[in-house]
Amino acid sequence: MSNIGSYEDRVKNFSWTIAEKELDYKPGDVINIGWYCSDRICKMGKAGKTALIWEGLGGKEKTYNYNDIRKASNTIATFIRSLGIEPGERVCLFMDKVPELYIGLIGILKTGCIAQPLFSAFGDESLLVRLENAETTAVITQRKHAPKIRKILDKLPHLKHIIIVDPDEKKAMNEKEVAFSLDKMPWVEEFDAYPTTAESPSVLHYTSGTTGMPKGVKHVHYALIAQYLTTKWVLDLRDDDIYWCTADPGWVTGTSYGIIGPWAMGITQCVLDSGFSAEAWYRFIEKHRITMWYSAPTAIRSLMKAGDDLPKQFDMSCLRHLASVGEPLNAEAVVWSERVIGKPFYDTYWQTETGSIMLSNYPGMKIKPGSMGKPFPGITAGVVDVDTYEQITQPGKAGLIGFRPGWPSMMRMYWNNEATY
Repeated sequence: MSNIGSYEDRVKNFSWTIAEKELDYKPGDVINIGWYCSDRICKMGKAGKTALIWEGLGGKEKTYNYNDIRKASNTIATFIRSLGIEPGERVCLFMDKVPELYIGLIGILKTGCIAQPLFSAFGDESLLVRLENAETTAVITQRKHAPKIRKILDKLPHLKHIIIVDPDEKKAMNEKEVAFSLDKMPWVEEFDAYPTTAESPSVLHYTSGTTGMPKGVKHVHYALIAQYLTTKWVLDLRDDDIYWCTADPGWVTGTSYGIIGPWAMGITQCVLDSGFSAEAWYRFIEKHRITMWYSAPTAIRSLMKAGDDLPKQFDMSCLRHLASVGEPLNAEAVVWSERVIGKPFYDTYWQTETGSIMLSNYPGMKIKPGSMGKPFPGITAGVVDVDTYEQITQPGKAGLIGFRPGWPSMMRMYWNNEATY
């Protein structure tokens, strides 16, 4: 039986208070995503449970339990606060998919600062646009990416600190650069998370800029309510699952469902930080006995190109549920995965601006390949006319997908861009 049970029953009896009760949150309470994803899980008796299994190039591996996440994020939060960075200021994460990226997001949120994750493949120009717009105070990065920041430093008057997580002790740094090594310092046992409330800003995600300049999408701590429940009902995560979300936290999927959703549920998740190779991906699933896999159509099509024989060389019988996001999931990919891997990918649709899954195929529901499914319970969706935004009721007529506002993870603004919002 899936977590969502009967879709029709869930739609009929739906209220966001279902998630509030499960998270022990009451309107008006303090709600800090960082605390919920670490300290709360430890208080529930899961301190020793594995939270993160990380694998890098050359098979290098690190494992962290929930108590490690709690203390390591406390350490990052304490360091940020020691630099005099105030709640509400923007702290950017600009790293490969290293453990410090995942734990760093939790640490930033604990301080009441706004986390600004950016994709590490960005060049200095893409970086400049986003850091300038956000008036970012600090960037947490690796020494391999620091030169991109140095190149634009004179154009960023608000940027006071560049925190290097893998410093080279033999090389002098400029006056704004500070060394911070999670592996070489004692971890902080206690940190009082900043008392953020429902509407306190949490994450500032920049869109890819496909329709003009990239826009900074501001989310709030109350987004947790929707991220938690969609993780549970759509991704169908359970206590004994080993979960793999292939998305980079520089994009919204990588934070909503690669950090916040699974850790708010106390799930064990795996991260592979070694680029794409079909063989490496299949081996990773077999090695860690992944049970729930959330990926993207581009990756699935690349797996298809690698051929039908390759997956047969690996034991992937551990997989229980597969989902996809990021662009339309073509019908051929669904048919292929069912035939070759033995499970279909379930499409999910949402955006940076929605903060959580809006339309989906649900576990237990028969999939129609090429269809993105039905609205999440509590979401009112429709197809609207491109010009008038009036709802289209005529079958077969194309239009835009529209949502009635008012769900927990809905964006609250475009940063410094009220007119567009």
